[in-house]
Amino acid sequence: MKLSILDQSPLFADADAKQALEASVDLAIQADQSGFERYWVAEHHDMQGLASPAPDILLGIIGSRTENIRIGSGAVLLPNYRPFNIAERYRMLASLYPDRVDLGIGRAPGGSAEASIALAGNFLEKVKEMPDYIDELLHFLQDDFSPEHLYSRVTATPVPSVQPVPWLLGTSQRSAQLAVTKKLPYVFGHFMGADNGPEIVAGYQRQVENPFTIVAVSVLCADTEKEALEMAEEAKRKKKELDPSPQADEEEQAKFSDKQIIGDKAFVQEKLTELQEAYQCDEIMVLTMAPTYEARKYSYRQLASIMNQNQ
Repeated sequence: MKLSILDQSPLFADADAKQALEASVDLAIQADQSGFERYWVAEHHDMQGLASPAPDILLGIIGSRTENIRIGSGAVLLPNYRPFNIAERYRMLASLYPDRVDLGIGRAPGGSAEASIALAGNFLEKVKEMPDYIDELLHFLQDDFSPEHLYSRVTATPVPSVQPVPWLLGTSQRSAQLAVTKKLPYVFGHFMGADNGPEIVAGYQRQVENPFTIVAVSVLCADTEKEALEMAEEAKRKKKELDPSPQADEEEQAKFSDKQIIGDKAFVQEKLTELQEAYQCDEIMVLTMAPTYEARKYSYRQLASIMNQNQ
């Protein structure tokens, strides 16, 4: 079973942004040494509990502190940017860390409507242009604009020996179909996606030649079920202390909790195996919300032992 990590750089307990970002680097080092497949960093804006609005900056540091693990964005929220700018940034990372860089692409705002407007202007209009933005980004990565195109003489530099690998991330039928249209590998966010996820992913897999799919899931693993449940409750309590305001959508929060896998190694392994069979996916990417950074590392150590005993 191939396992990877999705990191939102959360501010646990009384941590500040510096501690949160340093904890991300520390976790990436552990993941590299433990044999995880890839380490992706999420993008969020004006989110008081999350510390990473710019994955590429953090990935530059993580790449320098790791050796083998693939690093990438989970995801670059493409409507916020011009594709040329993203091609430059991820080609730069790929030049520094050859054959290790993934470029996950998404279209969520990653924050409030006000934050999206501050960042990129009319976000909704740019979401409509998402298919064209993807085409433009892929042309810059492949250096294959038609000769008559305005950008045919423009090169996203530096040019790496191995290009960053583009992925499309999503949580719905619409994103899966876009991945089909653009012939991209697909990541489905099970932890926050539609309930008919296996059906959505199966539809993608039927329509793409040599499909490659990853499913992202929220997991908290400990030596015993009791310990795992206690950690989950403590994490929920501390999150509420940090953000005491009522959740905007309690139903969505409940759905997220229902999709979490919380338990000991045997239980987690069983559930991950069931998930892999249901989705027929090639890899599982794990997001872990824990009460402390040490607890998060501890949970991933349990997952590493599951992963390694199956190899």
